[in-house]
Formats: sequence, structure tokens, C-alpha cells
Amino acid sequence: MTFPRGVPFPEEIRAVVFDMDGLLLDTETVYQAAMIEAGQAFGVDFTAATYRSMVGKTNPECGMMLRELYGAGFPVEDYFARTWADVEAILEAEVRLKTGVMEILDYLDSLGVPRAIATSNSRQAVDRYLGRFDLVKRFHAVVANADVVRHKPHPDPYLEAARRLNVHPTLCLALEDSHPGVRAAHAAGMMTIMVPDILDPNEEMHDKCVHIAESLHVVMDLLKAAA
Repeated sequence: MTFPRGVPFPEEIRAVVFDMDGLLLDTETVYQAAMIEAGQAFGVDFTAATYRSMVGKTNPECGMMLRELYGAGFPVEDYFARTWADVEAILEAEVRLKTGVMEILDYLDSLGVPRAIATSNSRQAVDRYLGRFDLVKRFHAVVANADVVRHKPHPDPYLEAARRLNVHPTLCLALEDSHPGVRAAHAAGMMTIMVPDILDPNEEMHDKCVHIAESLHVVMDLLKAAA
């Protein structure tokens, strides 16, 4: 089944592409806390605002930002090693799904709508975190950071997801929580919904999105309205 063109979507929806961190998984707050604590250990003032500026970016991009902030000699590799050790310890104890994940996947399953993941994280992280919920198999394609040369906010992850699903990008619905992710999906030509996590939608996000939804439950309600 597809969702026909009309209210509440301007085009027919034939596939759905999901971001992962902050959209499927409640991980952004964990990453933020770990990076702030690691900053203290390394003698720098890493703040929540600094973290928000990095949301949606890859580790190498964040490393460049850290060196710009704290000097060319800042030990990025050691800092990330400490950060990810803390993250793993927290997530080993508890990885939480965002509200509505199981319900929207069940709904899309019932309709036979194909879906993909487009994430700036690694494929190993996808398998590790979503694997705990046996969710990887519920997506028809996964595009991780090693699968494209250019990352969000460039459109490449979303274009590659559409290619793997064999659906034209303009007929895909993209679900994102970050500003770089929204920019990427919009640049790919996809209808985009922002489901905010730690970043609030600004005027640009409202301009680039067909909807701003407070949860995946609201996204599912929109899809049901279009069915």
C-alpha cells in the first residue's frame, strides 16, 4: 500500500526513511552527558550548547569542531575513547526506544510499506543498539556513515536510502530529529517531518518540513489520515 497524495502530505508516500539517534533511540541525552563528563576529565568546558551544535554530525566532523574549540593539540581520540566507554556502560544497562517506535513499525508492516534507516552513526552501532530490540530486520535497508562520502546535512544518506528501496526520493517520507538531518532529507527532495528531541524546531525547520510532530505517535496519526 502507498499513502496517496493529498492532505496531510503533498505527494504520494511509497516508503519511509528513519533517522536513528534521537528518533528511534533515546540516545542523544546519553551522548550529551558522556561528552560533558569527558570534557571535565580533559579539563575543558564542554557544554550542552556545544553538544547541540554537533547533533547530526559524524565523529570526524565533531573531532574537527573539538580542535577548533580547544586547540589543534586537543587529544580527540582519547576524548572519544573516554566518551564512548561511558556511553557503552550506560547503554549496556539500558537502551530505550523513543515513544511510538514499535507502534509505527507495526503499522507500516501491516500495510507493507518499505522503510530504511539513514544515520550518521556506524553500522556497528545500528546493529548493537537496535539489535537489542531485534529491530534491524524490520528495515529493508540501512545507510550508515561508511556508506556515503558526504554526510548530513548533504542529501547523500537519504538519496542512497531511496536508491536501496528503489523508490524515488520525492515519494519518500523522512523522519528526523536534528537540524542537519532535516536539511539532508529536504535537500534529497523528500517530504520531511521533524520529531524534535534535544533540538527545538526553528523557522528554517518549519520551512523545510511538511509537519513538526511531537512524537512518532503523531506521525502515525498523520499517516492514518492519509491512508
